[in-house]
Amino acid sequence: MRYSLLDLSPVSEGHDAAEAIAASAALAQTAEAEGYTRFWLAEHHNMPGIASAATSVMIGHVAGKTSKIRVGSGGIMLPNHSPLVIAEQFGTLATIYPGRIDLGLGRAPGTDMMTARALRRNLQAPDTFPQDVLELAAYLGPVEPGQHLRAIPGSDTNIPIWILGSSLYGAQLAAHLGLPYAFASHFAPDALEEASEIYRRTFRPSEALAEPHFMMAINVFAADTDAEAARIRTSAQLGMINLRSGRPGKLPAPVDRLEDHVDPGMIQMTNIGGRIRACGAPDTIRADLKTLIDTYQPDEVIISGQIHDPAARRHSFTLAAAALRDLGAEPAP
Repeated sequence: MRYSLLDLSPVSEGHDAAEAIAASAALAQTAEAEGYTRFWLAEHHNMPGIASAATSVMIGHVAGKTSKIRVGSGGIMLPNHSPLVIAEQFGTLATIYPGRIDLGLGRAPGTDMMTARALRRNLQAPDTFPQDVLELAAYLGPVEPGQHLRAIPGSDTNIPIWILGSSLYGAQLAAHLGLPYAFASHFAPDALEEASEIYRRTFRPSEALAEPHFMMAINVFAADTDAEAARIRTSAQLGMINLRSGRPGKLPAPVDRLEDHVDPGMIQMTNIGGRIRACGAPDTIRADLKTLIDTYQPDEVIISGQIHDPAARRHSFTLAAAALRDLGAEPAP
């Protein structure tokens, strides 16, 4: 089992996007040193607390600041784009950084409906996600005889394509196309077990992948003590509460007692939605991670953690990598 990292390039309260981008590059360097296989960035729009909206640009920046870790999207929201444009963008990245680029694709808008309309212009268009995935894959594959439309750069780069999802739809599509599948269990855990089972049971081998490869996402908040880990987690909880309450903003600073700031029902909401997590000192997160890995048997884990202070964030991912290695996960070569 390999381990990877998902970063939202959080813009923390008291900081700006330039600092968030610099912090993501520094985190990627830490991830590379700690044996993470992939460093993925996510496409979100009109979010004051996320600096990775121009995801392909961020991927290029991070790849340029590292030397061997795979860098990719977790994910590109394909309905926001034409397949040809994404093929050209990622084909260019793969040409500059050969063998290091991943392309994870999602079907959700990654934003609110007003912003989705600004991105797509026409929200009444039919859902063509499966066809768009196939079109994109064709642009990234070898040029066929008589093919007039090509991605340049892009053709024959054969960039690994992943399907991302938080429901059974993505699991079924990834299995049907014979592609690796990453489940967003860090914020939508309800269908995790069923999605994993359906994906593995119905997987059809393809030229891209001979056997199913299932990745699950886990929130990790690690610190030197359980109390400090619980404290740094409050930033993610407050951020989620603000988002669900229609007040998206920068990632809040942590607080000592969350119950002094928000309603108990909202805290419960974050505990349920974020229940696929490990939170605590090294021994605690090791036990939490072992339980999750033993239960769901992923082929790979990708961990995330919205933590306000960049140094605390790097420390959390360092502790998480050590715990995963203790559990037998393999660092990237």
